[in-house]
Amino acid sequence: MVRTDQIVSKAKAPKNRTPLYLGAAVFAVFCVGGARQLVSATDAQLSTVRRDLEATSALSAPSAGFENYLLVGSDSREGADPNDPDYKAIGGDDDVSGRRSDTVMIFHHDFATGAGALLSFPRDLWVRIGDGENSARINTAYREGSDVLVRTVQNNFNIPVHHYLEIDFQGFKGLVDAIGGVEICVQYPSRDKNSGLYIPPGCHNLNGVRALAFARSRYFETRIDNDWQLDGSSDIGRGKRQRKFIAAMLSTAMNRVLSNPFTVSEAFGGVTGAIIIDDNLDLTEFAKKMRPAAKGDISRFSLDVYSDSVAGNSILRLGEGSAAVLAFFGGLGPAPEPES
Repeated sequence: MVRTDQIVSKAKAPKNRTPLYLGAAVFAVFCVGGARQLVSATDAQLSTVRRDLEATSALSAPSAGFENYLLVGSDSREGADPNDPDYKAIGGDDDVSGRRSDTVMIFHHDFATGAGALLSFPRDLWVRIGDGENSARINTAYREGSDVLVRTVQNNFNIPVHHYLEIDFQGFKGLVDAIGGVEICVQYPSRDKNSGLYIPPGCHNLNGVRALAFARSRYFETRIDNDWQLDGSSDIGRGKRQRKFIAAMLSTAMNRVLSNPFTVSEAFGGVTGAIIIDDNLDLTEFAKKMRPAAKGDISRFSLDVYSDSVAGNSILRLGEGSAAVLAFFGGLGPAPEPES
């Protein structure tokens, strides 16, 4: 029987979801195991988390020795509040409509060591969509459905996907605020006029609004010798900053939850309506798996890509240097050297 209060169908899938927002989802499930005296309240909250049967139908069978979690969301602005301080930077449904993935990542968990690894896919990466009927940028696969995106990742990269998570803009900002912000350090003054970001040099505790601006920045600039220099890597640089932010968020969450475990219920309660997971995912067990990552045992990887064009449109294609990374996340090879 379909649980209409919790299951997300293709026809009724919420459009205002984004991950990286992933860090928020990861923190939320980590909190589940952080304060056992709150287990009753947490269990009640867990029962309200929405389940996606479409994504579940496309998942891989269990693999020996590891699990992969697809962390993904949409950059749709549907439901954005004009009163939010960052509304002008994010925009509303009139600015961006429909379902498009803003960020696509894989979190890889090794059973033997407990170590975690993150890999992100640039949203301009050219891939075969779903089972290979057509080709397009990877961010368009989500528009066809979460199951299509899962198959797109599995078929193009030979990476099994065992679980699926999403979170939206508002849930991300709320969770950052719930843990008291996340510290990010920059060497130079940094900004993104499109996302409303500005960070002076040094280490700063970012609240939810500033954290989101940092996480989704695609026009990141640093001022060196009084000259604002644009990070020309666009989505490549953004993915690297996102992976760095998630690692910092996990560490911050662990330290603050352990120092005051009674904040868990409030923080987790703010995200249960913002995340969507597959029907087989046990959030309590996932929380246990995330603890080593929260302590800093998490590696970050990127793909080797190069620029190309299709019908006059700029895209990215996989380079030969991606083979070792994909083999590792697919369970077919050792871990290559992670990024610093």
